[in-house]
Amino acid sequence: MIQLTDEMRTAVNNALADRCPMVMSYVDADVQPSLSFRGSTQTHGDDCLAIWVRNPEGGLLRAIGTNPRIAMLYRNPETRLAWMFQGRAYVREDAETRARVYDEAPEVERNMDLERKGKALVIELDRIHYRGQILMQREDAPSSN
Repeated sequence: MIQLTDEMRTAVNNALADRCPMVMSYVDADVQPSLSFRGSTQTHGDDCLAIWVRNPEGGLLRAIGTNPRIAMLYRNPETRLAWMFQGRAYVREDAETRARVYDEAPEVERNMDLERKGKALVIELDRIHYRGQILMQREDAPSSN
């Protein structure tokens, strides 16, 4: 079962302000691994993360259309906290989710898309790793093979 802890919520929701933006990994259209910093990452309920994707024409959204599996890394060297989150990412078009994901993104991120042309991306978490071990896992999570 996935249940984000208060410690995880605080760390993820403050990652950008703490100068520890989260790193996302996905497989791009050329079937190559791709990494990018995601400053708008936030918790979204008990078992999801969310990101405001400012560029809806970018490679990330095309990639998850083919393969929704992603991984995200949180690491703060000062607190010595580090988690890897694995899950499946989906664009959410409903007005309520779009507004919530945009509004809960850090102000600096919102200011880069004042016209709200971006997309709300919700990541349904399958696994959370801590120090190389699975800390939490969704019961119906797809296999990691």
